[in-house]
Amino acid sequence: MILNVSGRCDIVAFFTKWFMNRYREGYVDVRNPFNRKLVSRIYFSDVDLILFCTKNPLPILDYLKEIDKPIIFHVTLTPYNLDIEPFVPSKKDIIEAIKKLSEIVGIDNLYVRYDPIFISDKYNTDYHKKAFAKMCSLLDGYVKQIIVSFIDDYKNVRNNMNVLNYHEISKTEYKEIGLSFSKIAKEHNMTVQTCFEDENLVEYGFIKRDCLSHELAFKLTGKTYKNWSARKEQKCQCVQMVDIGEYNSCKHFCKYCYANYDEKKVDSNLLNHDDNSSLLVGQIENDDIIKVRRK
Repeated sequence: MILNVSGRCDIVAFFTKWFMNRYREGYVDVRNPFNRKLVSRIYFSDVDLILFCTKNPLPILDYLKEIDKPIIFHVTLTPYNLDIEPFVPSKKDIIEAIKKLSEIVGIDNLYVRYDPIFISDKYNTDYHKKAFAKMCSLLDGYVKQIIVSFIDDYKNVRNNMNVLNYHEISKTEYKEIGLSFSKIAKEHNMTVQTCFEDENLVEYGFIKRDCLSHELAFKLTGKTYKNWSARKEQKCQCVQMVDIGEYNSCKHFCKYCYANYDEKKVDSNLLNHDDNSSLLVGQIENDDIIKVRRK
């Protein structure tokens, strides 16, 4: 089993203490987001690999030596200001954390996500090209794999249109981003790719690769896994992962976020968080149906 920590919220940034408590105790419980009474119990003895996804790796750096599993990190580093990312820490601090991560987990197991890109009058293509060039320059020698994605029409995005003020990216803008990002990445011995995007930009020099490929998973675990999506028409061919997060529980409050779609719910979920609970939010209840998940 590959554990995703997490696509539903930033566990590393806000709940590292809880995660390490669960890791030490040997298991974690996860509510089914579509049926709240169904709970999956995951034993870490069944976990082959952990993918940490975060905007802020600082809280977990000192604990990584305790984790005796293969680790991959996806660190999201975007160039937006407080109008878009009101509670993301200083990007300078995140850069330094990424450098430390590279030394701990190895450059091959570290990805930076420039994710998502949106284009507005303020955050135009020139802005992104300059920001991407600066990021690559600062991370030269520490990172060699960058994943790019573009903004999607999520509920939270629609709710924040008055702040985002973005427009649909044109073919010309895709080309400009593709050519410039490819050139910049190459200058710093990096690759740049998309994953699960209609515009994969391979014609402009991007490589074609999945966020977590079957090849990398096999290299780290010696095991093969199903695709995350079983539907043939889906473009994503990443390996299947199990997420242990909870929607509407991330305090970054980024205006483009897909995982937060009800900010009032975020506040109530955080009030129900207990570092000593087996669940990220709330407690196990008497009528919960708990099933052990092995894969």
